[in-house]
Amino acid sequence: MTHNAIEFDDIETARERLDDESVVKHTPVERSTSLDELTGGEVHLKMEHLQWTGSFKTRGAYNKISKCVAEDDVERVVAASAGNHAQGVALAATKLGVDSTIVMPRTAPQAKVDATRNYGADVELVGTDFREAMAHARELADDETEFVHAYDDPAIVAGQGTLGLEMYEDLPEVDTIVVPIGGGGLISGIATAFAELSPETRVVGVQAAGAATVPDSLDKGLPVSLESVDTIADGIATGGISELTLSLIEDHVDEVVTVTDGEIARAILLLLERAKQVVEGAGAASVAAIISEELDVSDETVMPLLCGGNLDMTMLQTVLVHALSDREQLLRLRVRIDDRSGKMEEISGLIAKHNANIQNVRHDRSAPELDVGEAYLRFQVETSGAGQARAIIRSIRDHGYEVKHVNA
Repeated sequence: MTHNAIEFDDIETARERLDDESVVKHTPVERSTSLDELTGGEVHLKMEHLQWTGSFKTRGAYNKISKCVAEDDVERVVAASAGNHAQGVALAATKLGVDSTIVMPRTAPQAKVDATRNYGADVELVGTDFREAMAHARELADDETEFVHAYDDPAIVAGQGTLGLEMYEDLPEVDTIVVPIGGGGLISGIATAFAELSPETRVVGVQAAGAATVPDSLDKGLPVSLESVDTIADGIATGGISELTLSLIEDHVDEVVTVTDGEIARAILLLLERAKQVVEGAGAASVAAIISEELDVSDETVMPLLCGGNLDMTMLQTVLVHALSDREQLLRLRVRIDDRSGKMEEISGLIAKHNANIQNVRHDRSAPELDVGEAYLRFQVETSGAGQARAIIRSIRDHGYEVKHVNA
């Protein structure tokens, strides 16, 4: 499939419109020696999560709205978004003196809702997911109101493509770039830029497994949508792509991989610990890809794109609990005991001997497999990692107790 809706000249024109540091700034690139060691490559993080509004979305939104203002008498724009596009449209509209209405799902993180309002938009909360919000937003559009799609618009794609110009200028010798995919507007613009500037650079897209539509769409040669999505990476949980973005992905993207929520959570924690960067699930998906078995970047100069940093604090807590449990730094144990006094003290003492901290403990006397007079003690313990966790389990077992490492 070939689609000529986006050309390199469109991206250059978009960059001229975006020549205002108060709207879009040139975001930094930082080398990560920690990721070098994990991947065997030379990893340079493109830190677009440090952009105004915390994501790349302002690029496309500003290009679209400024183009509309120049060509038409537009008084209001309307958009649907789970968060980042909402903030981008709100900021762009306010900067250009245009009113904006953003429809967001009722499930959108409150921090993103508040931020969108703070950028000057009227926010309506409708539906439980992006698709329901989108349907309502389209109903609001009329002759005097311009609908600003998150990805299915050449002007949006061209605006996102300005990030590709930056990435090339930041690291012309890059072998592989890794770009998260939701609806495909970001990777379509970036890949179009690289096709012109550095066609030998490998362009890899990454989707969350619970919202992956591109692999199936590529196989079938037409856009495939999902009835529902399930991922912590809400920024790329669109559940579908468009004919425009699919055609550009087919033309210019070399490979598309998927990552699990567990891999995304690990990447968020890794970036927090090693790079000292707070990145949301969508933004961390590129790093999740290069540390997974899905993508080999050994002996390459690679640039993962951190495209968003609007991580809801509730989600951060969820991610931390998951990642720490995966590392066994948060250890949940179920110990079967005779329900007599002193048992909790004895087992707590065994854990204390390993200098681990018990966060909480509770009795469970209702499990059907327990005999009369038996109980489970359920411990949640902070450890230094897998080694200490195994030593604790071994010590409890050596004292004659049935102990099991459980997930909840």
